[in-house]
Amino acid sequence: MSGSAAPGKVVTGAVDIGGTKIAVGAIDASGRVLGRAETPTAAEEGFDSAMGRVGDLLDSVRANAGVELRGIGIGCTGPVDPLSGEIGQVEFLPGWQGANPVATLASRFGVEVAMENDADAAVLGELQWGAGRGRRNLICVTIGTGIGGGIVLNGALYRGVGGAHPEIGHHVIDDSGPLCYCGARGCWEVLASGPAIAAHARANLPTDYPQRDTLTAAALCARARRGDAQARSEVERAGRYLGIGIANLISLYTPDAIVLSGSVMDSADLFMPVIRAVVRSNCTQVPANLVEIDVAALGSEAPLIGAAAVWRHRYTGDLQ
Repeated sequence: MSGSAAPGKVVTGAVDIGGTKIAVGAIDASGRVLGRAETPTAAEEGFDSAMGRVGDLLDSVRANAGVELRGIGIGCTGPVDPLSGEIGQVEFLPGWQGANPVATLASRFGVEVAMENDADAAVLGELQWGAGRGRRNLICVTIGTGIGGGIVLNGALYRGVGGAHPEIGHHVIDDSGPLCYCGARGCWEVLASGPAIAAHARANLPTDYPQRDTLTAAALCARARRGDAQARSEVERAGRYLGIGIANLISLYTPDAIVLSGSVMDSADLFMPVIRAVVRSNCTQVPANLVEIDVAALGSEAPLIGAAAVWRHRYTGDLQ
């Protein structure tokens, strides 16, 4: 979504903090990105350096778009405390534990600031402006390098004990499966994430399979789409595990819809038929036929749009 703004228009600032880059933007009430900029995270340079650059970029975006910021929403990788505004122990942000981007940006801009982890930002964005629009109960699952997700129940972001974020990628699908870094065997992420799909294919395809040792999930899907029977078998296996995890979520939460995003869903045409078949087979005790399973709609700007939705959800209750 993109567009231009009238001078002086009041919009929401958005910040997406990732391990590699930080993007900032100005988002209007219809979810349009009126301006954006980004900077390398350069976590090793320290939190203060990064926030200085973020502040300067927000100033530049605001000025170039001719808008004023009514508030700032942040989506951040890894564990964060949405209530205190502090960053937790994030592998990609060494030395940032306990740092508080909420307090830092609130002080600089004199507006209210809200932060959620990036998966919760994603579900709020899809609920407000994307494939989950009009829903009260929505789960957004991101399937890429890992598997994560956000859950909205009765129009509110679900939080667990102590405000904890549910780690849906680490619920166990097959306890005889591969060991995950989380300590469990056969959790969803280690069976059906992009790297997991590629790792299984490299370990189980014949040794003379072309480029087997460097095969990626995307390349495997491309070969399956061209009719490669061995690649298609690997894709169907992964689709079955994706379907089991989604069926579990439906049985547990009976949402209105589940929205799927992430790099693996670039090949949704291959996975969706298998996912839906597994859901039909497994979800016999809930009205799974009423649950819509869709691909996320916000595209490449989803992290920024979701960050803006974080602020709207926290401070205006304006979702839907």
